[in-house]
Amino acid sequence: MDRRDFVESCALGAGALAATLAGPGWAATVVPRSYARTVLVDEYDRPILASRLKPKINYVFHYPFEATPVFLLELGKAAAPVALQTKDRQDYQWPGGVGPGRSIVAFSAICAHQLVYPTREVSFISFRKGPAVNPKTPSKGEDLIHCCADHSQYDPSRGAQVLGGPAEQPLCAVLLEHDPRNDQLTATGTLGGELFEAFFRKYEMKLSLEVGFHARNRVAARSTVRELERFCRNPVRC
Repeated sequence: MDRRDFVESCALGAGALAATLAGPGWAATVVPRSYARTVLVDEYDRPILASRLKPKINYVFHYPFEATPVFLLELGKAAAPVALQTKDRQDYQWPGGVGPGRSIVAFSAICAHQLVYPTREVSFISFRKGPAVNPKTPSKGEDLIHCCADHSQYDPSRGAQVLGGPAEQPLCAVLLEHDPRNDQLTATGTLGGELFEAFFRKYEMKLSLEVGFHARNRVAARSTVRELERFCRNPVRC
């Protein structure tokens, strides 16, 4: 067992012990999980500048694993911290947006219901500027992340909180740091309900074809950011 796994195991054990001592009414608290500090770069390997991100445009990068996609969004408005809860009723405090206007956020692009995610061929989940247009499932608001597979709707300005549909928890948040000296963005970890193990189990064969044997490898120093339309051939609109 390496040092990181040892520390994480100790933290998990301490949390379980605390829950046992506190009794059945105690609400567990989710703590941020650290992964590699990863600088976000463009397709030419140049660091992404926060001030250059276009508002309300889908950007995609991969983190914390090579096969796990993330939405990066410049919301065009400040996103304040908010208290949230996972499917297992574990509480956590989403820290809000980063960047000059506190308006840049990132969330796992794996739907919390059926684990739908953007691929290079098709994406049934994406951020929608304005209201989502679907006569069977009215939009719960504007500027939401919408999954066309099950019509779950998430509000990225409130930590990807579920506003509608069958999803039982917010999208897992990816934590970002903004350096005002150089305007660069760095991914540092996750917060909330991780679904990575279930994702790898469900799509093991598919991911082996898409990514090869590196699907479970952790992203290291840099991760490339692309607009969804440049990453995916067919972003579905429903």
